Amino acid sequence: MDSKIIKIILFLLIPLNSYAVEFQGSFKQGSFILGKTIPTSKVFIDKTKVRVTKDGYFAFGIGRDRKNNILIKITNDGKTEIIEKKVLKKEYKIQRIDGLPKKQVTPPKEVYDRIKADNVLIGKARSINSDLTFFKEKFKVPLKNSIITGVYGSQRILNGKPRRPHYGLDFASAEGTPIKAMLDGIVTLAENDLYFTGGTIIFDHGHGISTLYMHLKDVDVKVGQKIKQGDKIGTVGKTGRSTGPHLDIRLNWFDVKLDPASVLKLN
Repeated sequence: MDSKIIKIILFLLIPLNSYAVEFQGSFKQGSFILGKTIPTSKVFIDKTKVRVTKDGYFAFGIGRDRKNNILIKITNDGKTEIIEKKVLKKEYKIQRIDGLPKKQVTPPKEVYDRIKADNVLIGKARSINSDLTFFKEKFKVPLKNSIITGVYGSQRILNGKPRRPHYGLDFASAEGTPIKAMLDGIVTLAENDLYFTGGTIIFDHGHGISTLYMHLKDVDVKVGQKIKQGDKIGTVGKTGRSTGPHLDIRLNWFDVKLDPASVLKLN
């Protein structure tokens, strides 16, 4: 019997869910998930269709405060599999600080337009849905011999008012320390002076996965430039709303803010 006919018969006999998909990553709040399935499959995350690479990889993320389960639908050759994954709860650090001057809690009204314009730039860079496939590779830490001083999900309550949670990972290091790219990517934003984030770089890694580097003293890349993992992209600074020299990195799946620690080996 022809080998192609045998493969077709086997495909019809084997249930889709016996080999259709595998996942890397914990289904915990804030996590990055890398999936792999049959390359010809169509994949939907909560009814949203996501890209699948030619070798079957796809990616998505789980928001900081997500409580409901994730539904993953995979269709291939007329068969459909629906996978429901429970989202595990993550504990976050809460810090209360009282007695701060008002200007350190709420930005002055005269900078609101500037902040809005900055957010548009960042949002545009994060919305890119390219067919790049860098996201499926292993990320590397951008700074060596540095101390982690801020973690994802933590939240400050300033003068009794809850602030937005911290969605990044902070590395304390000396000003001017070289920063290296965590992964291959295309530069989609390179700005020297955004209000909150100062010197800022965003990379597109494909399929809506992006990384952001904040508070840089020097920005050594340009929009459209392809950067290899380990390339120097800038230096540590204290620009923007920063109290001292450090690097704040972010990881996103489109507008879903993820924990960079979920893709980095920190120990």
